Amino acid sequence: MSNQQEKKRSFDGLNMAEIGKLLKQLSDRIEYLSDIKGDPNWGGLNDLREEVNELRDHIFDFKEDEICRRINQLEDRLSFLEDRAAKDLTPWQIVNIVRNPQRFTLQDILDNVYDSYTELGGEGQCNVDPAVVVARATIHRRVKGKIYSHQVMVIGHEKGRGEEFRNGGCAKPWGNAKALQYMKVAETEGIPIHFFIFTPGSYPIEDYPGAAQQIARNLYAMSKLKVPMVAFISEGGSGGAEAIGLADIRLMASHGYYSVISPEGAAAIEGKIREGQRVPRELIEHCAEQLKLTAKDNLKLGTIDRIVQEPPLGARRDDFSFFRRLRYEMIRATDEVVLKTKSLRAFRSYALKRQSEEGKEPPEEFEVFIPWNVNIDLEIERLLELRSKKYREISKGFYHEESQGISGKLKKAKEFASKGYYEIRYGLLRPHKRHVQKVLEEVSGEGQVFLRTVTEPVKAAYDFVFPQPNRPQKILKGEGQERGIFVDEWDFWTSPLANEDRTVTCPNAHKYGCLDLWVPDLYGEFCGVCPTCGHHFPLEYQWYLENLFDKGSVREFNQHICSINPLGFKGFDERLKRDIKKTGRRSAIITFDATVRGIKLVVAMLFSNFRNGTVGAAEGEKFIRACEKAKVTRRPFLAYIHTTGGIRIHEGTLGVIQMPRCTMAVREYIDSGGLYIVVYDNNSYAGPVASFLGCSPYQFAIRSSRIGFAGPRVIRETTGQEVPPDYHSAKNALKRGHIQGIWDRREFRKNLYNALMQMGGPHLYYR
Repeated sequence: MSNQQEKKRSFDGLNMAEIGKLLKQLSDRIEYLSDIKGDPNWGGLNDLREEVNELRDHIFDFKEDEICRRINQLEDRLSFLEDRAAKDLTPWQIVNIVRNPQRFTLQDILDNVYDSYTELGGEGQCNVDPAVVVARATIHRRVKGKIYSHQVMVIGHEKGRGEEFRNGGCAKPWGNAKALQYMKVAETEGIPIHFFIFTPGSYPIEDYPGAAQQIARNLYAMSKLKVPMVAFISEGGSGGAEAIGLADIRLMASHGYYSVISPEGAAAIEGKIREGQRVPRELIEHCAEQLKLTAKDNLKLGTIDRIVQEPPLGARRDDFSFFRRLRYEMIRATDEVVLKTKSLRAFRSYALKRQSEEGKEPPEEFEVFIPWNVNIDLEIERLLELRSKKYREISKGFYHEESQGISGKLKKAKEFASKGYYEIRYGLLRPHKRHVQKVLEEVSGEGQVFLRTVTEPVKAAYDFVFPQPNRPQKILKGEGQERGIFVDEWDFWTSPLANEDRTVTCPNAHKYGCLDLWVPDLYGEFCGVCPTCGHHFPLEYQWYLENLFDKGSVREFNQHICSINPLGFKGFDERLKRDIKKTGRRSAIITFDATVRGIKLVVAMLFSNFRNGTVGAAEGEKFIRACEKAKVTRRPFLAYIHTTGGIRIHEGTLGVIQMPRCTMAVREYIDSGGLYIVVYDNNSYAGPVASFLGCSPYQFAIRSSRIGFAGPRVIRETTGQEVPPDYHSAKNALKRGHIQGIWDRREFRKNLYNALMQMGGPHLYYR
């Protein structure tokens, strides 16, 4: 029997209403294929579209056999085109699949993957943020004919089906705050969390709690949540994805995308397209390919753990076989996370069984029931340890470490010895020392009270008989000696900008009547600060290295770690070479030991001269190693941000993954007792502010700096709203509670010293 005869037989007994539904399905498939290819007439789709419309408009004018024959013909032609399209899908076409209105959504997953659920935090337009849906859900598994239930917290983005109030799945700050609230509820109740990521990016506004700051809070909390977490990515857009993306296992749809930036955004930057101008489609397609945003690319880069297979042209709302597979994968992934905390042998057995089932249809039953509770201290400790290890290893090998020869081996030996020394000094001896000090203080206090009772009458009688002349109080060294710009310990370093013999006008002259400034004075004695209004002109990062820290105390480390072009982004190698030659440095971050008025600290400085202070794999690795060094040596950790333009787009998701990686390192440093201070300067935007910088409990800004999640152009293009000129000002960041103070550059050194003493206390390290 021929295929056509089989198809004809499938129409027997259908009425006209059902045939009308079949024609509607054909029409949807044609439009779907047209959207994917970006061409309404690709492969003759216009002819197919016209035939379907003709049949739908004149359905009662044809005999049933004629309609069935023509539908079969249309089905054959359309299936051929679909097979042809599925064979050579480009990254840009995969992006089109993800964005298509026929794509499945979180609501479809809740309805088809979970057995029951209750939405939390409001419903529909009454939701706290309709772009973020939270639900307490139940998912069943069958084991040898018996049904077992699991309770989970489901948190994800809902793009909806055209509802404007959902902002296309772009979470507002309070939406991510809601997600964090229910993450903590899940932790309290001891149930796993399933994350579903369907977002092109976060909604870029600074309204409290702030887009960047809230993502940072989420990442900081997720790094140590004491429950298993599994994330599934369909559309992962930069920081918006990371807000609910730090999970123990990260799954990704085979036709999904996960990227540092949208292909259009990358094309606008690469092509230097002005605002309002049209971005060429060829450039968009080129950037989509260069960004390595597909599931296969991300699996190869190690930024995801596993791919969930979809049909050849992607899963849609009514693809029940896909939902069945997704259900299986979510249960399996949660099982794996739980088993790793309980028994390594059991996990290996489970993993081997899973490998044997790879590529097959999901089974109807599971062989065993695995409870999802992780409530023993040892299991929780192992869960957090494995999570930390997982993110520590991601992106390793995607930067270059230059060989250091014998000196490198000596450095490693010194680091190993110093680690042992600090462990003995602080881990072994200091607790005993403090205990002894406490006992002595108590004994000394009681003794002083007794002695005072005995000696005070004698002393009073002696002073009455032999009165003592008034003596001036002793002045402590350094007290009251501050004058000028810094403590006058040495002549401060002058910027080369001071060598120009000309004048400049302060940008606030029209408002405050500032006089024109002679450049040698402005960049010399005035330290780049207008003496009338206090406006701060930008200064080189070298100025801070020379003037902020004690003379000769800066000792750089890990300078052998170099930024590379891990994705092979076309033209990026030449740009890196230019920056290395121009700056004499190999990455956009400098990590070093230094002292401020005798206080030893570890510093990480992002600076503008190298790729505008953007963060990639090398920068993330150096930042993490600086955290680890501060943790070992029990020293305060300062992140001074001379400038950061965000995550480096030329490293794709290898750059994005630095957000959770570095936040994890900061969390572990702070939990161990460290004092972490962040100071922003000039322009500080995007991913770093939305992660390892924004999570600091102590954040300050130099006056005239600008801080935020996205620049004015991105906000205008995303929200369609104009932003005031001072929207990202340090003053507004202070009003919103995103920073704790604004510092004058001329008092930076003094303010930093005071902050170290006030925030750190007498030991500068809490434990």
